[in-house]
Amino acid sequence: MKRALNKIVTMMLATGLLTGCADFLDETPNGVLSSDQVNDVDRLLTATYSALGNDHYDVPFSLWPYGTVRSDDAYKGGSGPQDIQVFHFLEVSNNIMTNFGEVDRLWFQCYLSISRANTTIRTIHEAGDFEGKEVKLAEARFLRGHFYFMLKILFKYVPYIDENTPIDSYETVSNRELSNDELWQKIVDDFQYAVDHLPPTQTEIGRANQTAAAAYLAKAYLYKAYRQGDPERNTVTGIDAADLEKVLQNTQIVLSSDYSLEADFAFNFLPDSYENGKEAIFSVQYSKDDGTKFGRVNLSDVLSVPMGLGCCDFKKPSQSLVNAFRTTGNGLPIENYNTLDNYSNTEKYDPRLFHTVAIPGLPYKYNTDRLYEESWNRNPADYSVYASLKENVDPDCDCFVPMVPFYANTKNRILIRFADVLLMRAEALIELHRPQEALPLINEIRARAKSSMQFTGYTSDKTLIETYRDGVNINWSESVAREALRWERRLELAMENERFFDLVRWGVAEQTMNAYYNAERSRRSYYASAQFAANKHEYLPIPEAQIRLSKYLYQQNPGY
Repeated sequence: MKRALNKIVTMMLATGLLTGCADFLDETPNGVLSSDQVNDVDRLLTATYSALGNDHYDVPFSLWPYGTVRSDDAYKGGSGPQDIQVFHFLEVSNNIMTNFGEVDRLWFQCYLSISRANTTIRTIHEAGDFEGKEVKLAEARFLRGHFYFMLKILFKYVPYIDENTPIDSYETVSNRELSNDELWQKIVDDFQYAVDHLPPTQTEIGRANQTAAAAYLAKAYLYKAYRQGDPERNTVTGIDAADLEKVLQNTQIVLSSDYSLEADFAFNFLPDSYENGKEAIFSVQYSKDDGTKFGRVNLSDVLSVPMGLGCCDFKKPSQSLVNAFRTTGNGLPIENYNTLDNYSNTEKYDPRLFHTVAIPGLPYKYNTDRLYEESWNRNPADYSVYASLKENVDPDCDCFVPMVPFYANTKNRILIRFADVLLMRAEALIELHRPQEALPLINEIRARAKSSMQFTGYTSDKTLIETYRDGVNINWSESVAREALRWERRLELAMENERFFDLVRWGVAEQTMNAYYNAERSRRSYYASAQFAANKHEYLPIPEAQIRLSKYLYQQNPGY
């Protein structure tokens, strides 16, 4: 089976070998697999991998409410603003409170996952020398780095707990014990260990390898490079060249591997034989027919299924995003792109639009017998008529799993793909004042987009895209390259939950979001009071429940 590792996870869950644990910041967890109870490193490591899918539709590890809905790429969706109202407040940057239960549970679930990694790491150390020790330790540190990376981009300041922190000392670790840069360094250290000790390939699909670690290390260094000097402000004060050089060093490891761009953009977002392809550097593995009721399904993205196919029509692409794909003219992005209030059959678009957004009258998920209909929308008055495609599947696929009232699927969720690595490398080159070296990397992605028509031939009359040709259709300076790179990230990674975190990293979240809100007020009445506050809304508040559990040791983020 292609998802061998996940099969083991599911069986362990079904037989009760993996159990939940209490809040590690409160007391010694009950039911945690400790070295005294289980001396099986493989089981502990598998339990840590299983944490990648231990989320819920309102506590999604895909981070869609935080990386996409909180950006200019999507509306919350659902029945209306009251439907998971916390995500509505995040969408409009208004009334964001410190007592949001969904945010507190996300913090909690991340630390549960880190607790599993720490238990695994500690047990490996206690086990003495054995064959493959460094590899297993590297896998556990890779997974711990992943969950700390999530916490870091969400909250900025978090308590750092590792395998050497005594349980009775947890409540003495402040979320301000480490500086912004020091926290990034801890994450970097985990991924660096993984790069140094993981093999280039793994025999079991789903396990991290050296390439995955190098990709994630490059990503961590890219975020770390954008320095925020004042601890009470989120303003970018500079970009560290040494960190950018580390981005180049580690992206080169990826470029020298067997990974590459898929021939067609669509291959990244199709199930079954397309999963774990040459562009998918690291993915969360899902499965069905494994002895459990529904299988190991993707609960992160279950809410984005249109109402016409099930439930619940969340994560709706914005008109701004649809407009961003416009290329009428010379096949390049349009400067004043956001001037249309609907998709237009008379316009030309970047073909990636039709892989990313379901549009009324066009086939849904490449099925020409199933046209996406406007009636499938739950609340078009508030959230327009588009739907998100990448994380969804054709309902005719046996990977589509009814869990009434929800409808899930077992398609893998890619955490890092090769295109992202190319764009990370291009960004580092531009900020190192080497824009000419970034040009072919961006063009490689645009050329792939141009050839991605195998599944969207029916839109050939609606598409137009060209590569950048310096001195011909563009004058490629450093500032132009920076703008092109940032736009390319928006188009290539649209609805993949990266957008808001990119805006924060670049230091342009306030500018971008308030311009978006101003444009949207005439389209969405509920945007009337939307307003992004700099040095506040870049990060979530530290959950009040966690501050109380720390006996008020934790400091709240600025502005809350």
